[in-house]
Amino acid sequence: MPAPVGVCADPKGFKGVRLSFEQAESSLDTVADRLSLPRSAWSGSGFNVLAISGGAAGGAFGAGALVGLTQAGGRPEFAIVTGVSTGALIAPFAFLGPEWDDRLRDAYTGGHAAQTFSLAGFSLALEAGVYSTQALERLIHPFVDDALVAAVAAQHRLGRRLLVATTNLDSQAPCIWDMGEIAARGGPEATRLFREVLIASASLPGLFPPHRFVCEADGVEYEEMHIDGGVTAPLFVFPEALLHWRKLGRRVQRGRIYVLINTVLDPAARTTAPNLPAILVRSFDTMLRVSYRQALNVAVTFCAANNLPLSVASIPDSPQATANGSMLSFDTASMGRTFDAALEAAKAPDFWRVPIGRVEPWDDLLDFFRPDEP
Repeated sequence: MPAPVGVCADPKGFKGVRLSFEQAESSLDTVADRLSLPRSAWSGSGFNVLAISGGAAGGAFGAGALVGLTQAGGRPEFAIVTGVSTGALIAPFAFLGPEWDDRLRDAYTGGHAAQTFSLAGFSLALEAGVYSTQALERLIHPFVDDALVAAVAAQHRLGRRLLVATTNLDSQAPCIWDMGEIAARGGPEATRLFREVLIASASLPGLFPPHRFVCEADGVEYEEMHIDGGVTAPLFVFPEALLHWRKLGRRVQRGRIYVLINTVLDPAARTTAPNLPAILVRSFDTMLRVSYRQALNVAVTFCAANNLPLSVASIPDSPQATANGSMLSFDTASMGRTFDAALEAAKAPDFWRVPIGRVEPWDDLLDFFRPDEP
């Protein structure tokens, strides 16, 4: 049973590992402090924020981009990393830095996703998802071990922050998890919960069953049902409550925002076959493109209002992207091509599109969304 409205429950044994928001501005100050946002523009050096979107198999793009930035010597260190769905699976490696690139590459090009989405991963019950939770566990567990969780905890103690979104299906709201705080609790239970949050964030509705978290409040146990974070937050730079906070601008003045979008944003017109699988896949692909453009619009508007530089990279609209099919194409060869193309693209000086800079940001915004001239 979910907690009643107005009752703030926590995962059992892990009080305070999720960001909570109230209307009082004092609580938003507390959240901003928790994210290590500077109290003033003069209180420290600049900081970089990376937001990684969902996109299912398109996550190979974000993974390849990070490895390519490493090889080109142009990968920033990020003070805050946020991830949703497949972006949540990438986020710990983006957070930890180049030393983890080999593991990130293997996760997206080693054929593990193809095995997860094979017949062996099918759920026999077919009650809550086509594939079983165990299939997703087999995908995530080898790459998210005690060593990775300990490394995240060490960076968290230095003031860096790793945030992951899931969707609380009971409350119909996004849930933001402080993964570094989970990791810092230490021990096997911390690794277990860290994995469970990633599994929940990547649990695409219909493909995987929802993930259930046992929570408690005032000694009473409740159960929450969580699904893919992309249902409510395709990508996020900061939690939504902070975006509307009047004090946030002064606390992020020295920041720069980077966004990796693991799908093609532009529409790709083509005929859809009149059968159920083709219609479902095409509908999912269309939903991704539209929802991520809308989410990007939110980021662009926020950065323009606060005069923050914004750099964006997404899968380019190209014949190769079309040939690779939808973001549900988990075959190893297709993901490998996406990874390699992103790796090479990230080495180029024009990899990041800059819709917002510190000079005449609204002109840059119009140029970013204006179709290219023929």
